[in-house]
Amino acid sequence: MSAQQLVLRQRAELVRALCCGGSSEGLESILDLLLSWGALVWEDYLNVCVAGKTLCSRTRELLDLAYSKGESTCCLLLAALSHVLPDAQKDNLRFGKCSNIQNSLEMPTSATLTLLSDRPDLVTQLRNCVEGALGILVEKGFITSSECEEIQLPVYTSSQQVRRLLDLVKCKGEVAAEVLLQFSKRIQKTVVPPNKNDTFTMSASVAEYQKKLCSSISAQSHFLSTYSDTGKFSLDDIYTEGLLELGQTSTQKSLNLEDVVGPVGTLNMEADTVLVSGEAGSGKSTFLQRLHLLWARKTVLHNYLLLFPFSCRKLNTEQQDLSLKELLFLHCCWPDRDQDQLFQFILDHPHLVLFTFDGLDEFKQTFSDDQRHCCPTQPAPMPVLFFNLMQGSLMKGVRKLVTSRTEAVPPILRQYLRKEVLLKGFSPDGIDCFVRKHHSDPGVASHVLESLWSNTALLGLCHIPVFCWIVSKCYKELLGFGNSGPQTITDVYLMVLQHFFHHRISKGNRLGKGWVQQHFDTIMRLGKLALQALENSHYIFSETEVQNGGVTEEDISKGFLIQSKNISFDGIHYEFLHVTMQSFFAALFIILDSNSNNHHTIKRLFQTPRPEGCLGILQAKKYDGPSTENPNLQITSTFVSGLLSKRHQSLLLQCHPIQTLNKKRKQVVKCVSRGMQNHFKSIPRPVKGEKKSMHAMPGFVWLIKCIYEMQDSEVAKNVVATLEVEHLKLTYCNIGPLECTALAFVLQHLQSPVGLQLDSNSVGDVGVEQLLPCLHVCHSLYLRNNNISDEGIAKLVEKGIQCQTFKKIALFNNKLTDVCTQHFAYLLKTKQNFLSLRLGNNNITAAGAEQLAEGLRCCQSLQFLGLWGNNIGDKGAEALSHALEDSRTLVWLSLVENGVGSAGAQALARVIRNSTTLDELWLSKNCITRDGVEYLVQALEKNSSVTSIWLRGNNLSPEEVEEFSLRESRLTF
Repeated sequence: MSAQQLVLRQRAELVRALCCGGSSEGLESILDLLLSWGALVWEDYLNVCVAGKTLCSRTRELLDLAYSKGESTCCLLLAALSHVLPDAQKDNLRFGKCSNIQNSLEMPTSATLTLLSDRPDLVTQLRNCVEGALGILVEKGFITSSECEEIQLPVYTSSQQVRRLLDLVKCKGEVAAEVLLQFSKRIQKTVVPPNKNDTFTMSASVAEYQKKLCSSISAQSHFLSTYSDTGKFSLDDIYTEGLLELGQTSTQKSLNLEDVVGPVGTLNMEADTVLVSGEAGSGKSTFLQRLHLLWARKTVLHNYLLLFPFSCRKLNTEQQDLSLKELLFLHCCWPDRDQDQLFQFILDHPHLVLFTFDGLDEFKQTFSDDQRHCCPTQPAPMPVLFFNLMQGSLMKGVRKLVTSRTEAVPPILRQYLRKEVLLKGFSPDGIDCFVRKHHSDPGVASHVLESLWSNTALLGLCHIPVFCWIVSKCYKELLGFGNSGPQTITDVYLMVLQHFFHHRISKGNRLGKGWVQQHFDTIMRLGKLALQALENSHYIFSETEVQNGGVTEEDISKGFLIQSKNISFDGIHYEFLHVTMQSFFAALFIILDSNSNNHHTIKRLFQTPRPEGCLGILQAKKYDGPSTENPNLQITSTFVSGLLSKRHQSLLLQCHPIQTLNKKRKQVVKCVSRGMQNHFKSIPRPVKGEKKSMHAMPGFVWLIKCIYEMQDSEVAKNVVATLEVEHLKLTYCNIGPLECTALAFVLQHLQSPVGLQLDSNSVGDVGVEQLLPCLHVCHSLYLRNNNISDEGIAKLVEKGIQCQTFKKIALFNNKLTDVCTQHFAYLLKTKQNFLSLRLGNNNITAAGAEQLAEGLRCCQSLQFLGLWGNNIGDKGAEALSHALEDSRTLVWLSLVENGVGSAGAQALARVIRNSTTLDELWLSKNCITRDGVEYLVQALEKNSSVTSIWLRGNNLSPEEVEEFSLRESRLTF
């Protein structure tokens, strides 16, 4: 069979072989060879390489060109293909007798012709020396600095930079070409000849691949890619850091990028997978994009030579079985050469490699421990490959960094986590920073921030970066709200819906009150596509899928669907501009569709598992509620609740009858009420002597948010009417300002006072303010580990003194200083029924203790005072002692780890001597010596009611500890 026939008959296979990896390196290497062999002239090369054409288009252009040129050119093309393609891609291809063809051109007669004839060798020789070659040419005046910068753009690989350099120098004339060739000869003399068994060659291959990988990742990460229409924003210009903290720890320590994959907070030394979790829109993808960019610039993570970034959304689309090698090179970056050697390097040095996986919650397949896969070269289905990477059967020692929504991580995978890092969105300063970066006009930024600070519910929403982006983008609609701005997530997404429709209508037209009806068909088509996809964890749509869904070009032009950057396959693919927008359109479709099946859709959407047992352990059943099986359906249900709010009834009545809306509303209320009752039924009977407590299950907060979105006080009141507990525990439940707003909206209707425990969440100062409406039903408020500052305390105390029921507060490990003690002193003076104040592990000094003492002197009720882990010293201990020595209520006092010495112990001895109520005094980890303990022992001789004084970790010798233990049994060392 002739070479022309082989090219024609294998056309599809040749296109696939050159395009399967998404890299143009194969095609460009073939063009290099064909130019050097004279099979193509310069004009042919330029026609194939027209800017803007896809890789597939250029490949087909080359095949057409070779076929039209005849048998000899096709023969040379097949020879080039045989030379360039990896062995694995040549198995099913036929090259005839062309694979051994050699260059038959005569010796070139000029330097410019040599650039063409030696082009393949020059690309290889110069790709690690581009900067040096450019320096010589700039120095001699052949190229300009701007031309130099154009060649070195990070979007180009090192090989592409060399090709652009050769193309440019060819146009600069004979002398410039001679200078470049002389430079190449000097370089060639210094390079060790390649030797497959030589370690230097291996290192050179890795360095070359690392450079290409850095270039590729840098180009992909340069612009903010998380949201629509943000291509104009450089990530450097817009990126705003979110709060990063360790999960499941008793302290809140802010982390930096290096700490995320570093040793800080490691819980399982044997595991390799680090989880970065956060709710939808909290900035997980942007965080990962920033980490990628900084690694590519070699400013962070210097211990990792290679970084492979993966999108779980993209992995979802992978239908064929892949080996680990194919996964790395096809999905990330294809090596120009030495693929086998590079892969072996990765296998031999796993500690130098980092894998990142963005969006575990968008990975639709379930995980199973049943299928072990340990061979890196053997293909396996994507779920099997992914799970075995995570748990370490495959590539043990490679650090893996995974982002996900917390509730989407299955227990089977959690056991293989090295640690979990929580991404908690923006602080108030972060919101300010992001808005000012988003708006180049300082006046506009100030107006937007002024609107946010005047609407704390909206400010609470903006702690989630995606909401902050929406508000910044839709600022004109926001400012138009006046003082009655958006309150709920649904309000915000209706605002962005209105914004997009308004900006896509022709000039001169206005978006009237009937804008939903005006765009009803678009909403329904996009909504149907969104819902059907969500039910199958599907987030990327081919052009065919979009067309089959009835979505038109006009619908796409509205801006809610954007071209996906996560797919490297042929053809155009689409995705919603954010996954929460897909959930919103799905909710709109459920509400506005007249199909009777929506009754079942709503029921399924709000179905929750029934808790059982004292810990509320979930029953094992196939459907585990939207929070675990598909977290985006949980967001959809929240939007459904919000859209059925009476506030939005007039908007939806334009295109839906009131009877149908009311029917759906009643169904949602019934579902939410039933879900809450299931939680209440799981509350165990209290043990004798203990309070009746309820530890909220994960779905509890979701149901609370659904009720808040409905903005109906009657629904909230009815839902909690039967809740009878003394203590409600919501620790480690990802409670931020948004959730605090929802909790306050519902809990304010409780019939009996409750202790509200919100330890280890992200409440912050804004969240504290949002909780104030329910403070009157809280007899106790526990806010340990919540990033609360003095500003939040000022507002809390101002409200607290008005609430007769409010009697206890715990604020261990926040960001409090001496300033907060002024407010608590005022509270102690004003509230003569306040029982417990715990301010441990903050930044309170002697000055703060003195301020607090002013309030303690007037307080006739305080029983518990905790200042563990501050720095009050002897002076502060003395001030507190003077204030408490006449107390007739104090039961427990903790001054652990406060720098208290013997002088402070002497002062505290007076409290012991005079008190008739004190039971325990905690003074561990201080600086008390023998003299100080002597004062305490003498005081105990006058007091029989004190049961224990804790003194571990003070300045005492073992002999002194033994002596005092024998003298006084109530001392604990």
